[in-house]
Amino acid sequence: MKTFTIDTDNNISVFATQEEAAAAATTTPIDTFTSQQELGKLAAAWPMDRLVAIWNSLPGVAPAKGFKSAKAAASKIWERIQKLGEPERPKAERKAKGGARAAKGAPAKAKASKKATPAKKAPKAKKGAKAEKPAKTESGPREGSKTAQVVAMLQRKDGATLAEIMDQMGWQKHTVRGFMAGAMKKAGHTVESFKSEKGERTYRINQ
Repeated sequence: MKTFTIDTDNNISVFATQEEAAAAATTTPIDTFTSQQELGKLAAAWPMDRLVAIWNSLPGVAPAKGFKSAKAAASKIWERIQKLGEPERPKAERKAKGGARAAKGAPAKAKASKKATPAKKAPKAKKGAKAEKPAKTESGPREGSKTAQVVAMLQRKDGATLAEIMDQMGWQKHTVRGFMAGAMKKAGHTVESFKSEKGERTYRINQ
């Protein structure tokens, strides 16, 4: 069963099975859901600002300022994330189908007006390509996000101690450890964990 997870930074991930999602849940603080009903229960406990932020972070959506209710927000978010994790092959198939339709119209070569029609459809494919651009931003943390703040601390020469991260982010020990094992690895960073000369647990990104 397809299982979704959402972390404290509002990043939504898709897993093929509940077991894979459960494994991720042991490394970083996240919520999991497998249906619109489960998402609705989670959304009921979230502030409207978070629901708006989740929706606006999804690729290809029109920005929203608010929703009538948490239930309405959960419904729209659920509908949108169904396409997450799907392979890109269906897009190629759609293009192939579009080409087949154009081929069917080819016999009517005598009418010049019909030749011009396929040419007008070409720019629409470019618009589709532009819609995919937001996905590139997932390769790095958003500016000002919690991940970006922690990365900045860990890139310092001496890194950052567990106590410093807890104080800066307002997190507890288990949240920091889970974040290092989950979100930081997901962001492509290799985090070194060691004890400083004072015996404090310290984290640092290997450059």
